[in-house]
Amino acid sequence: MNLREAIDIPPVWLAVFAALAYGQAAFLGPDLGRLAGWPAGGALVAAGIALLLASADRFRRQRTSIIPHRQAAALITAGPYRFSRNPIYLADALILAGLCLGWGAVSGLVLVPAFMALIQRRFILPEESRLRAAFGADFAAWASQTRRWL
Repeated sequence: MNLREAIDIPPVWLAVFAALAYGQAAFLGPDLGRLAGWPAGGALVAAGIALLLASADRFRRQRTSIIPHRQAAALITAGPYRFSRNPIYLADALILAGLCLGWGAVSGLVLVPAFMALIQRRFILPEESRLRAAFGADFAAWASQTRRWL
């Protein structure tokens, strides 16, 4: 794996978008008082972390790679994957939204759909192609019953 592949991972993109949100709040001033945003923002961050951990645990249980752009050894359809085909990416979006609120960067919430669009294009669509090729009808059945995001 080269450096470009090593840094082209969702947590790095989450950090970039979080830095943009923080910069918006720090340099342009918060749209909402910082303390006022933390109850809702903190709840979203906590929910995102809980969802991320529960989802990542499914990879451990199935003994398949959690690393994007790698071939999966198993199709995960249990746990959070019953409700979303991409609960880890959904968790990242919740964390970003929570940080925006917590930092008082309400206008920074426009970064959340931009982040989701980038993640879908760079990671989700290629992952779905690999899963479709590897698991065929099983993937098609799961995808027809389970939404991409929520």
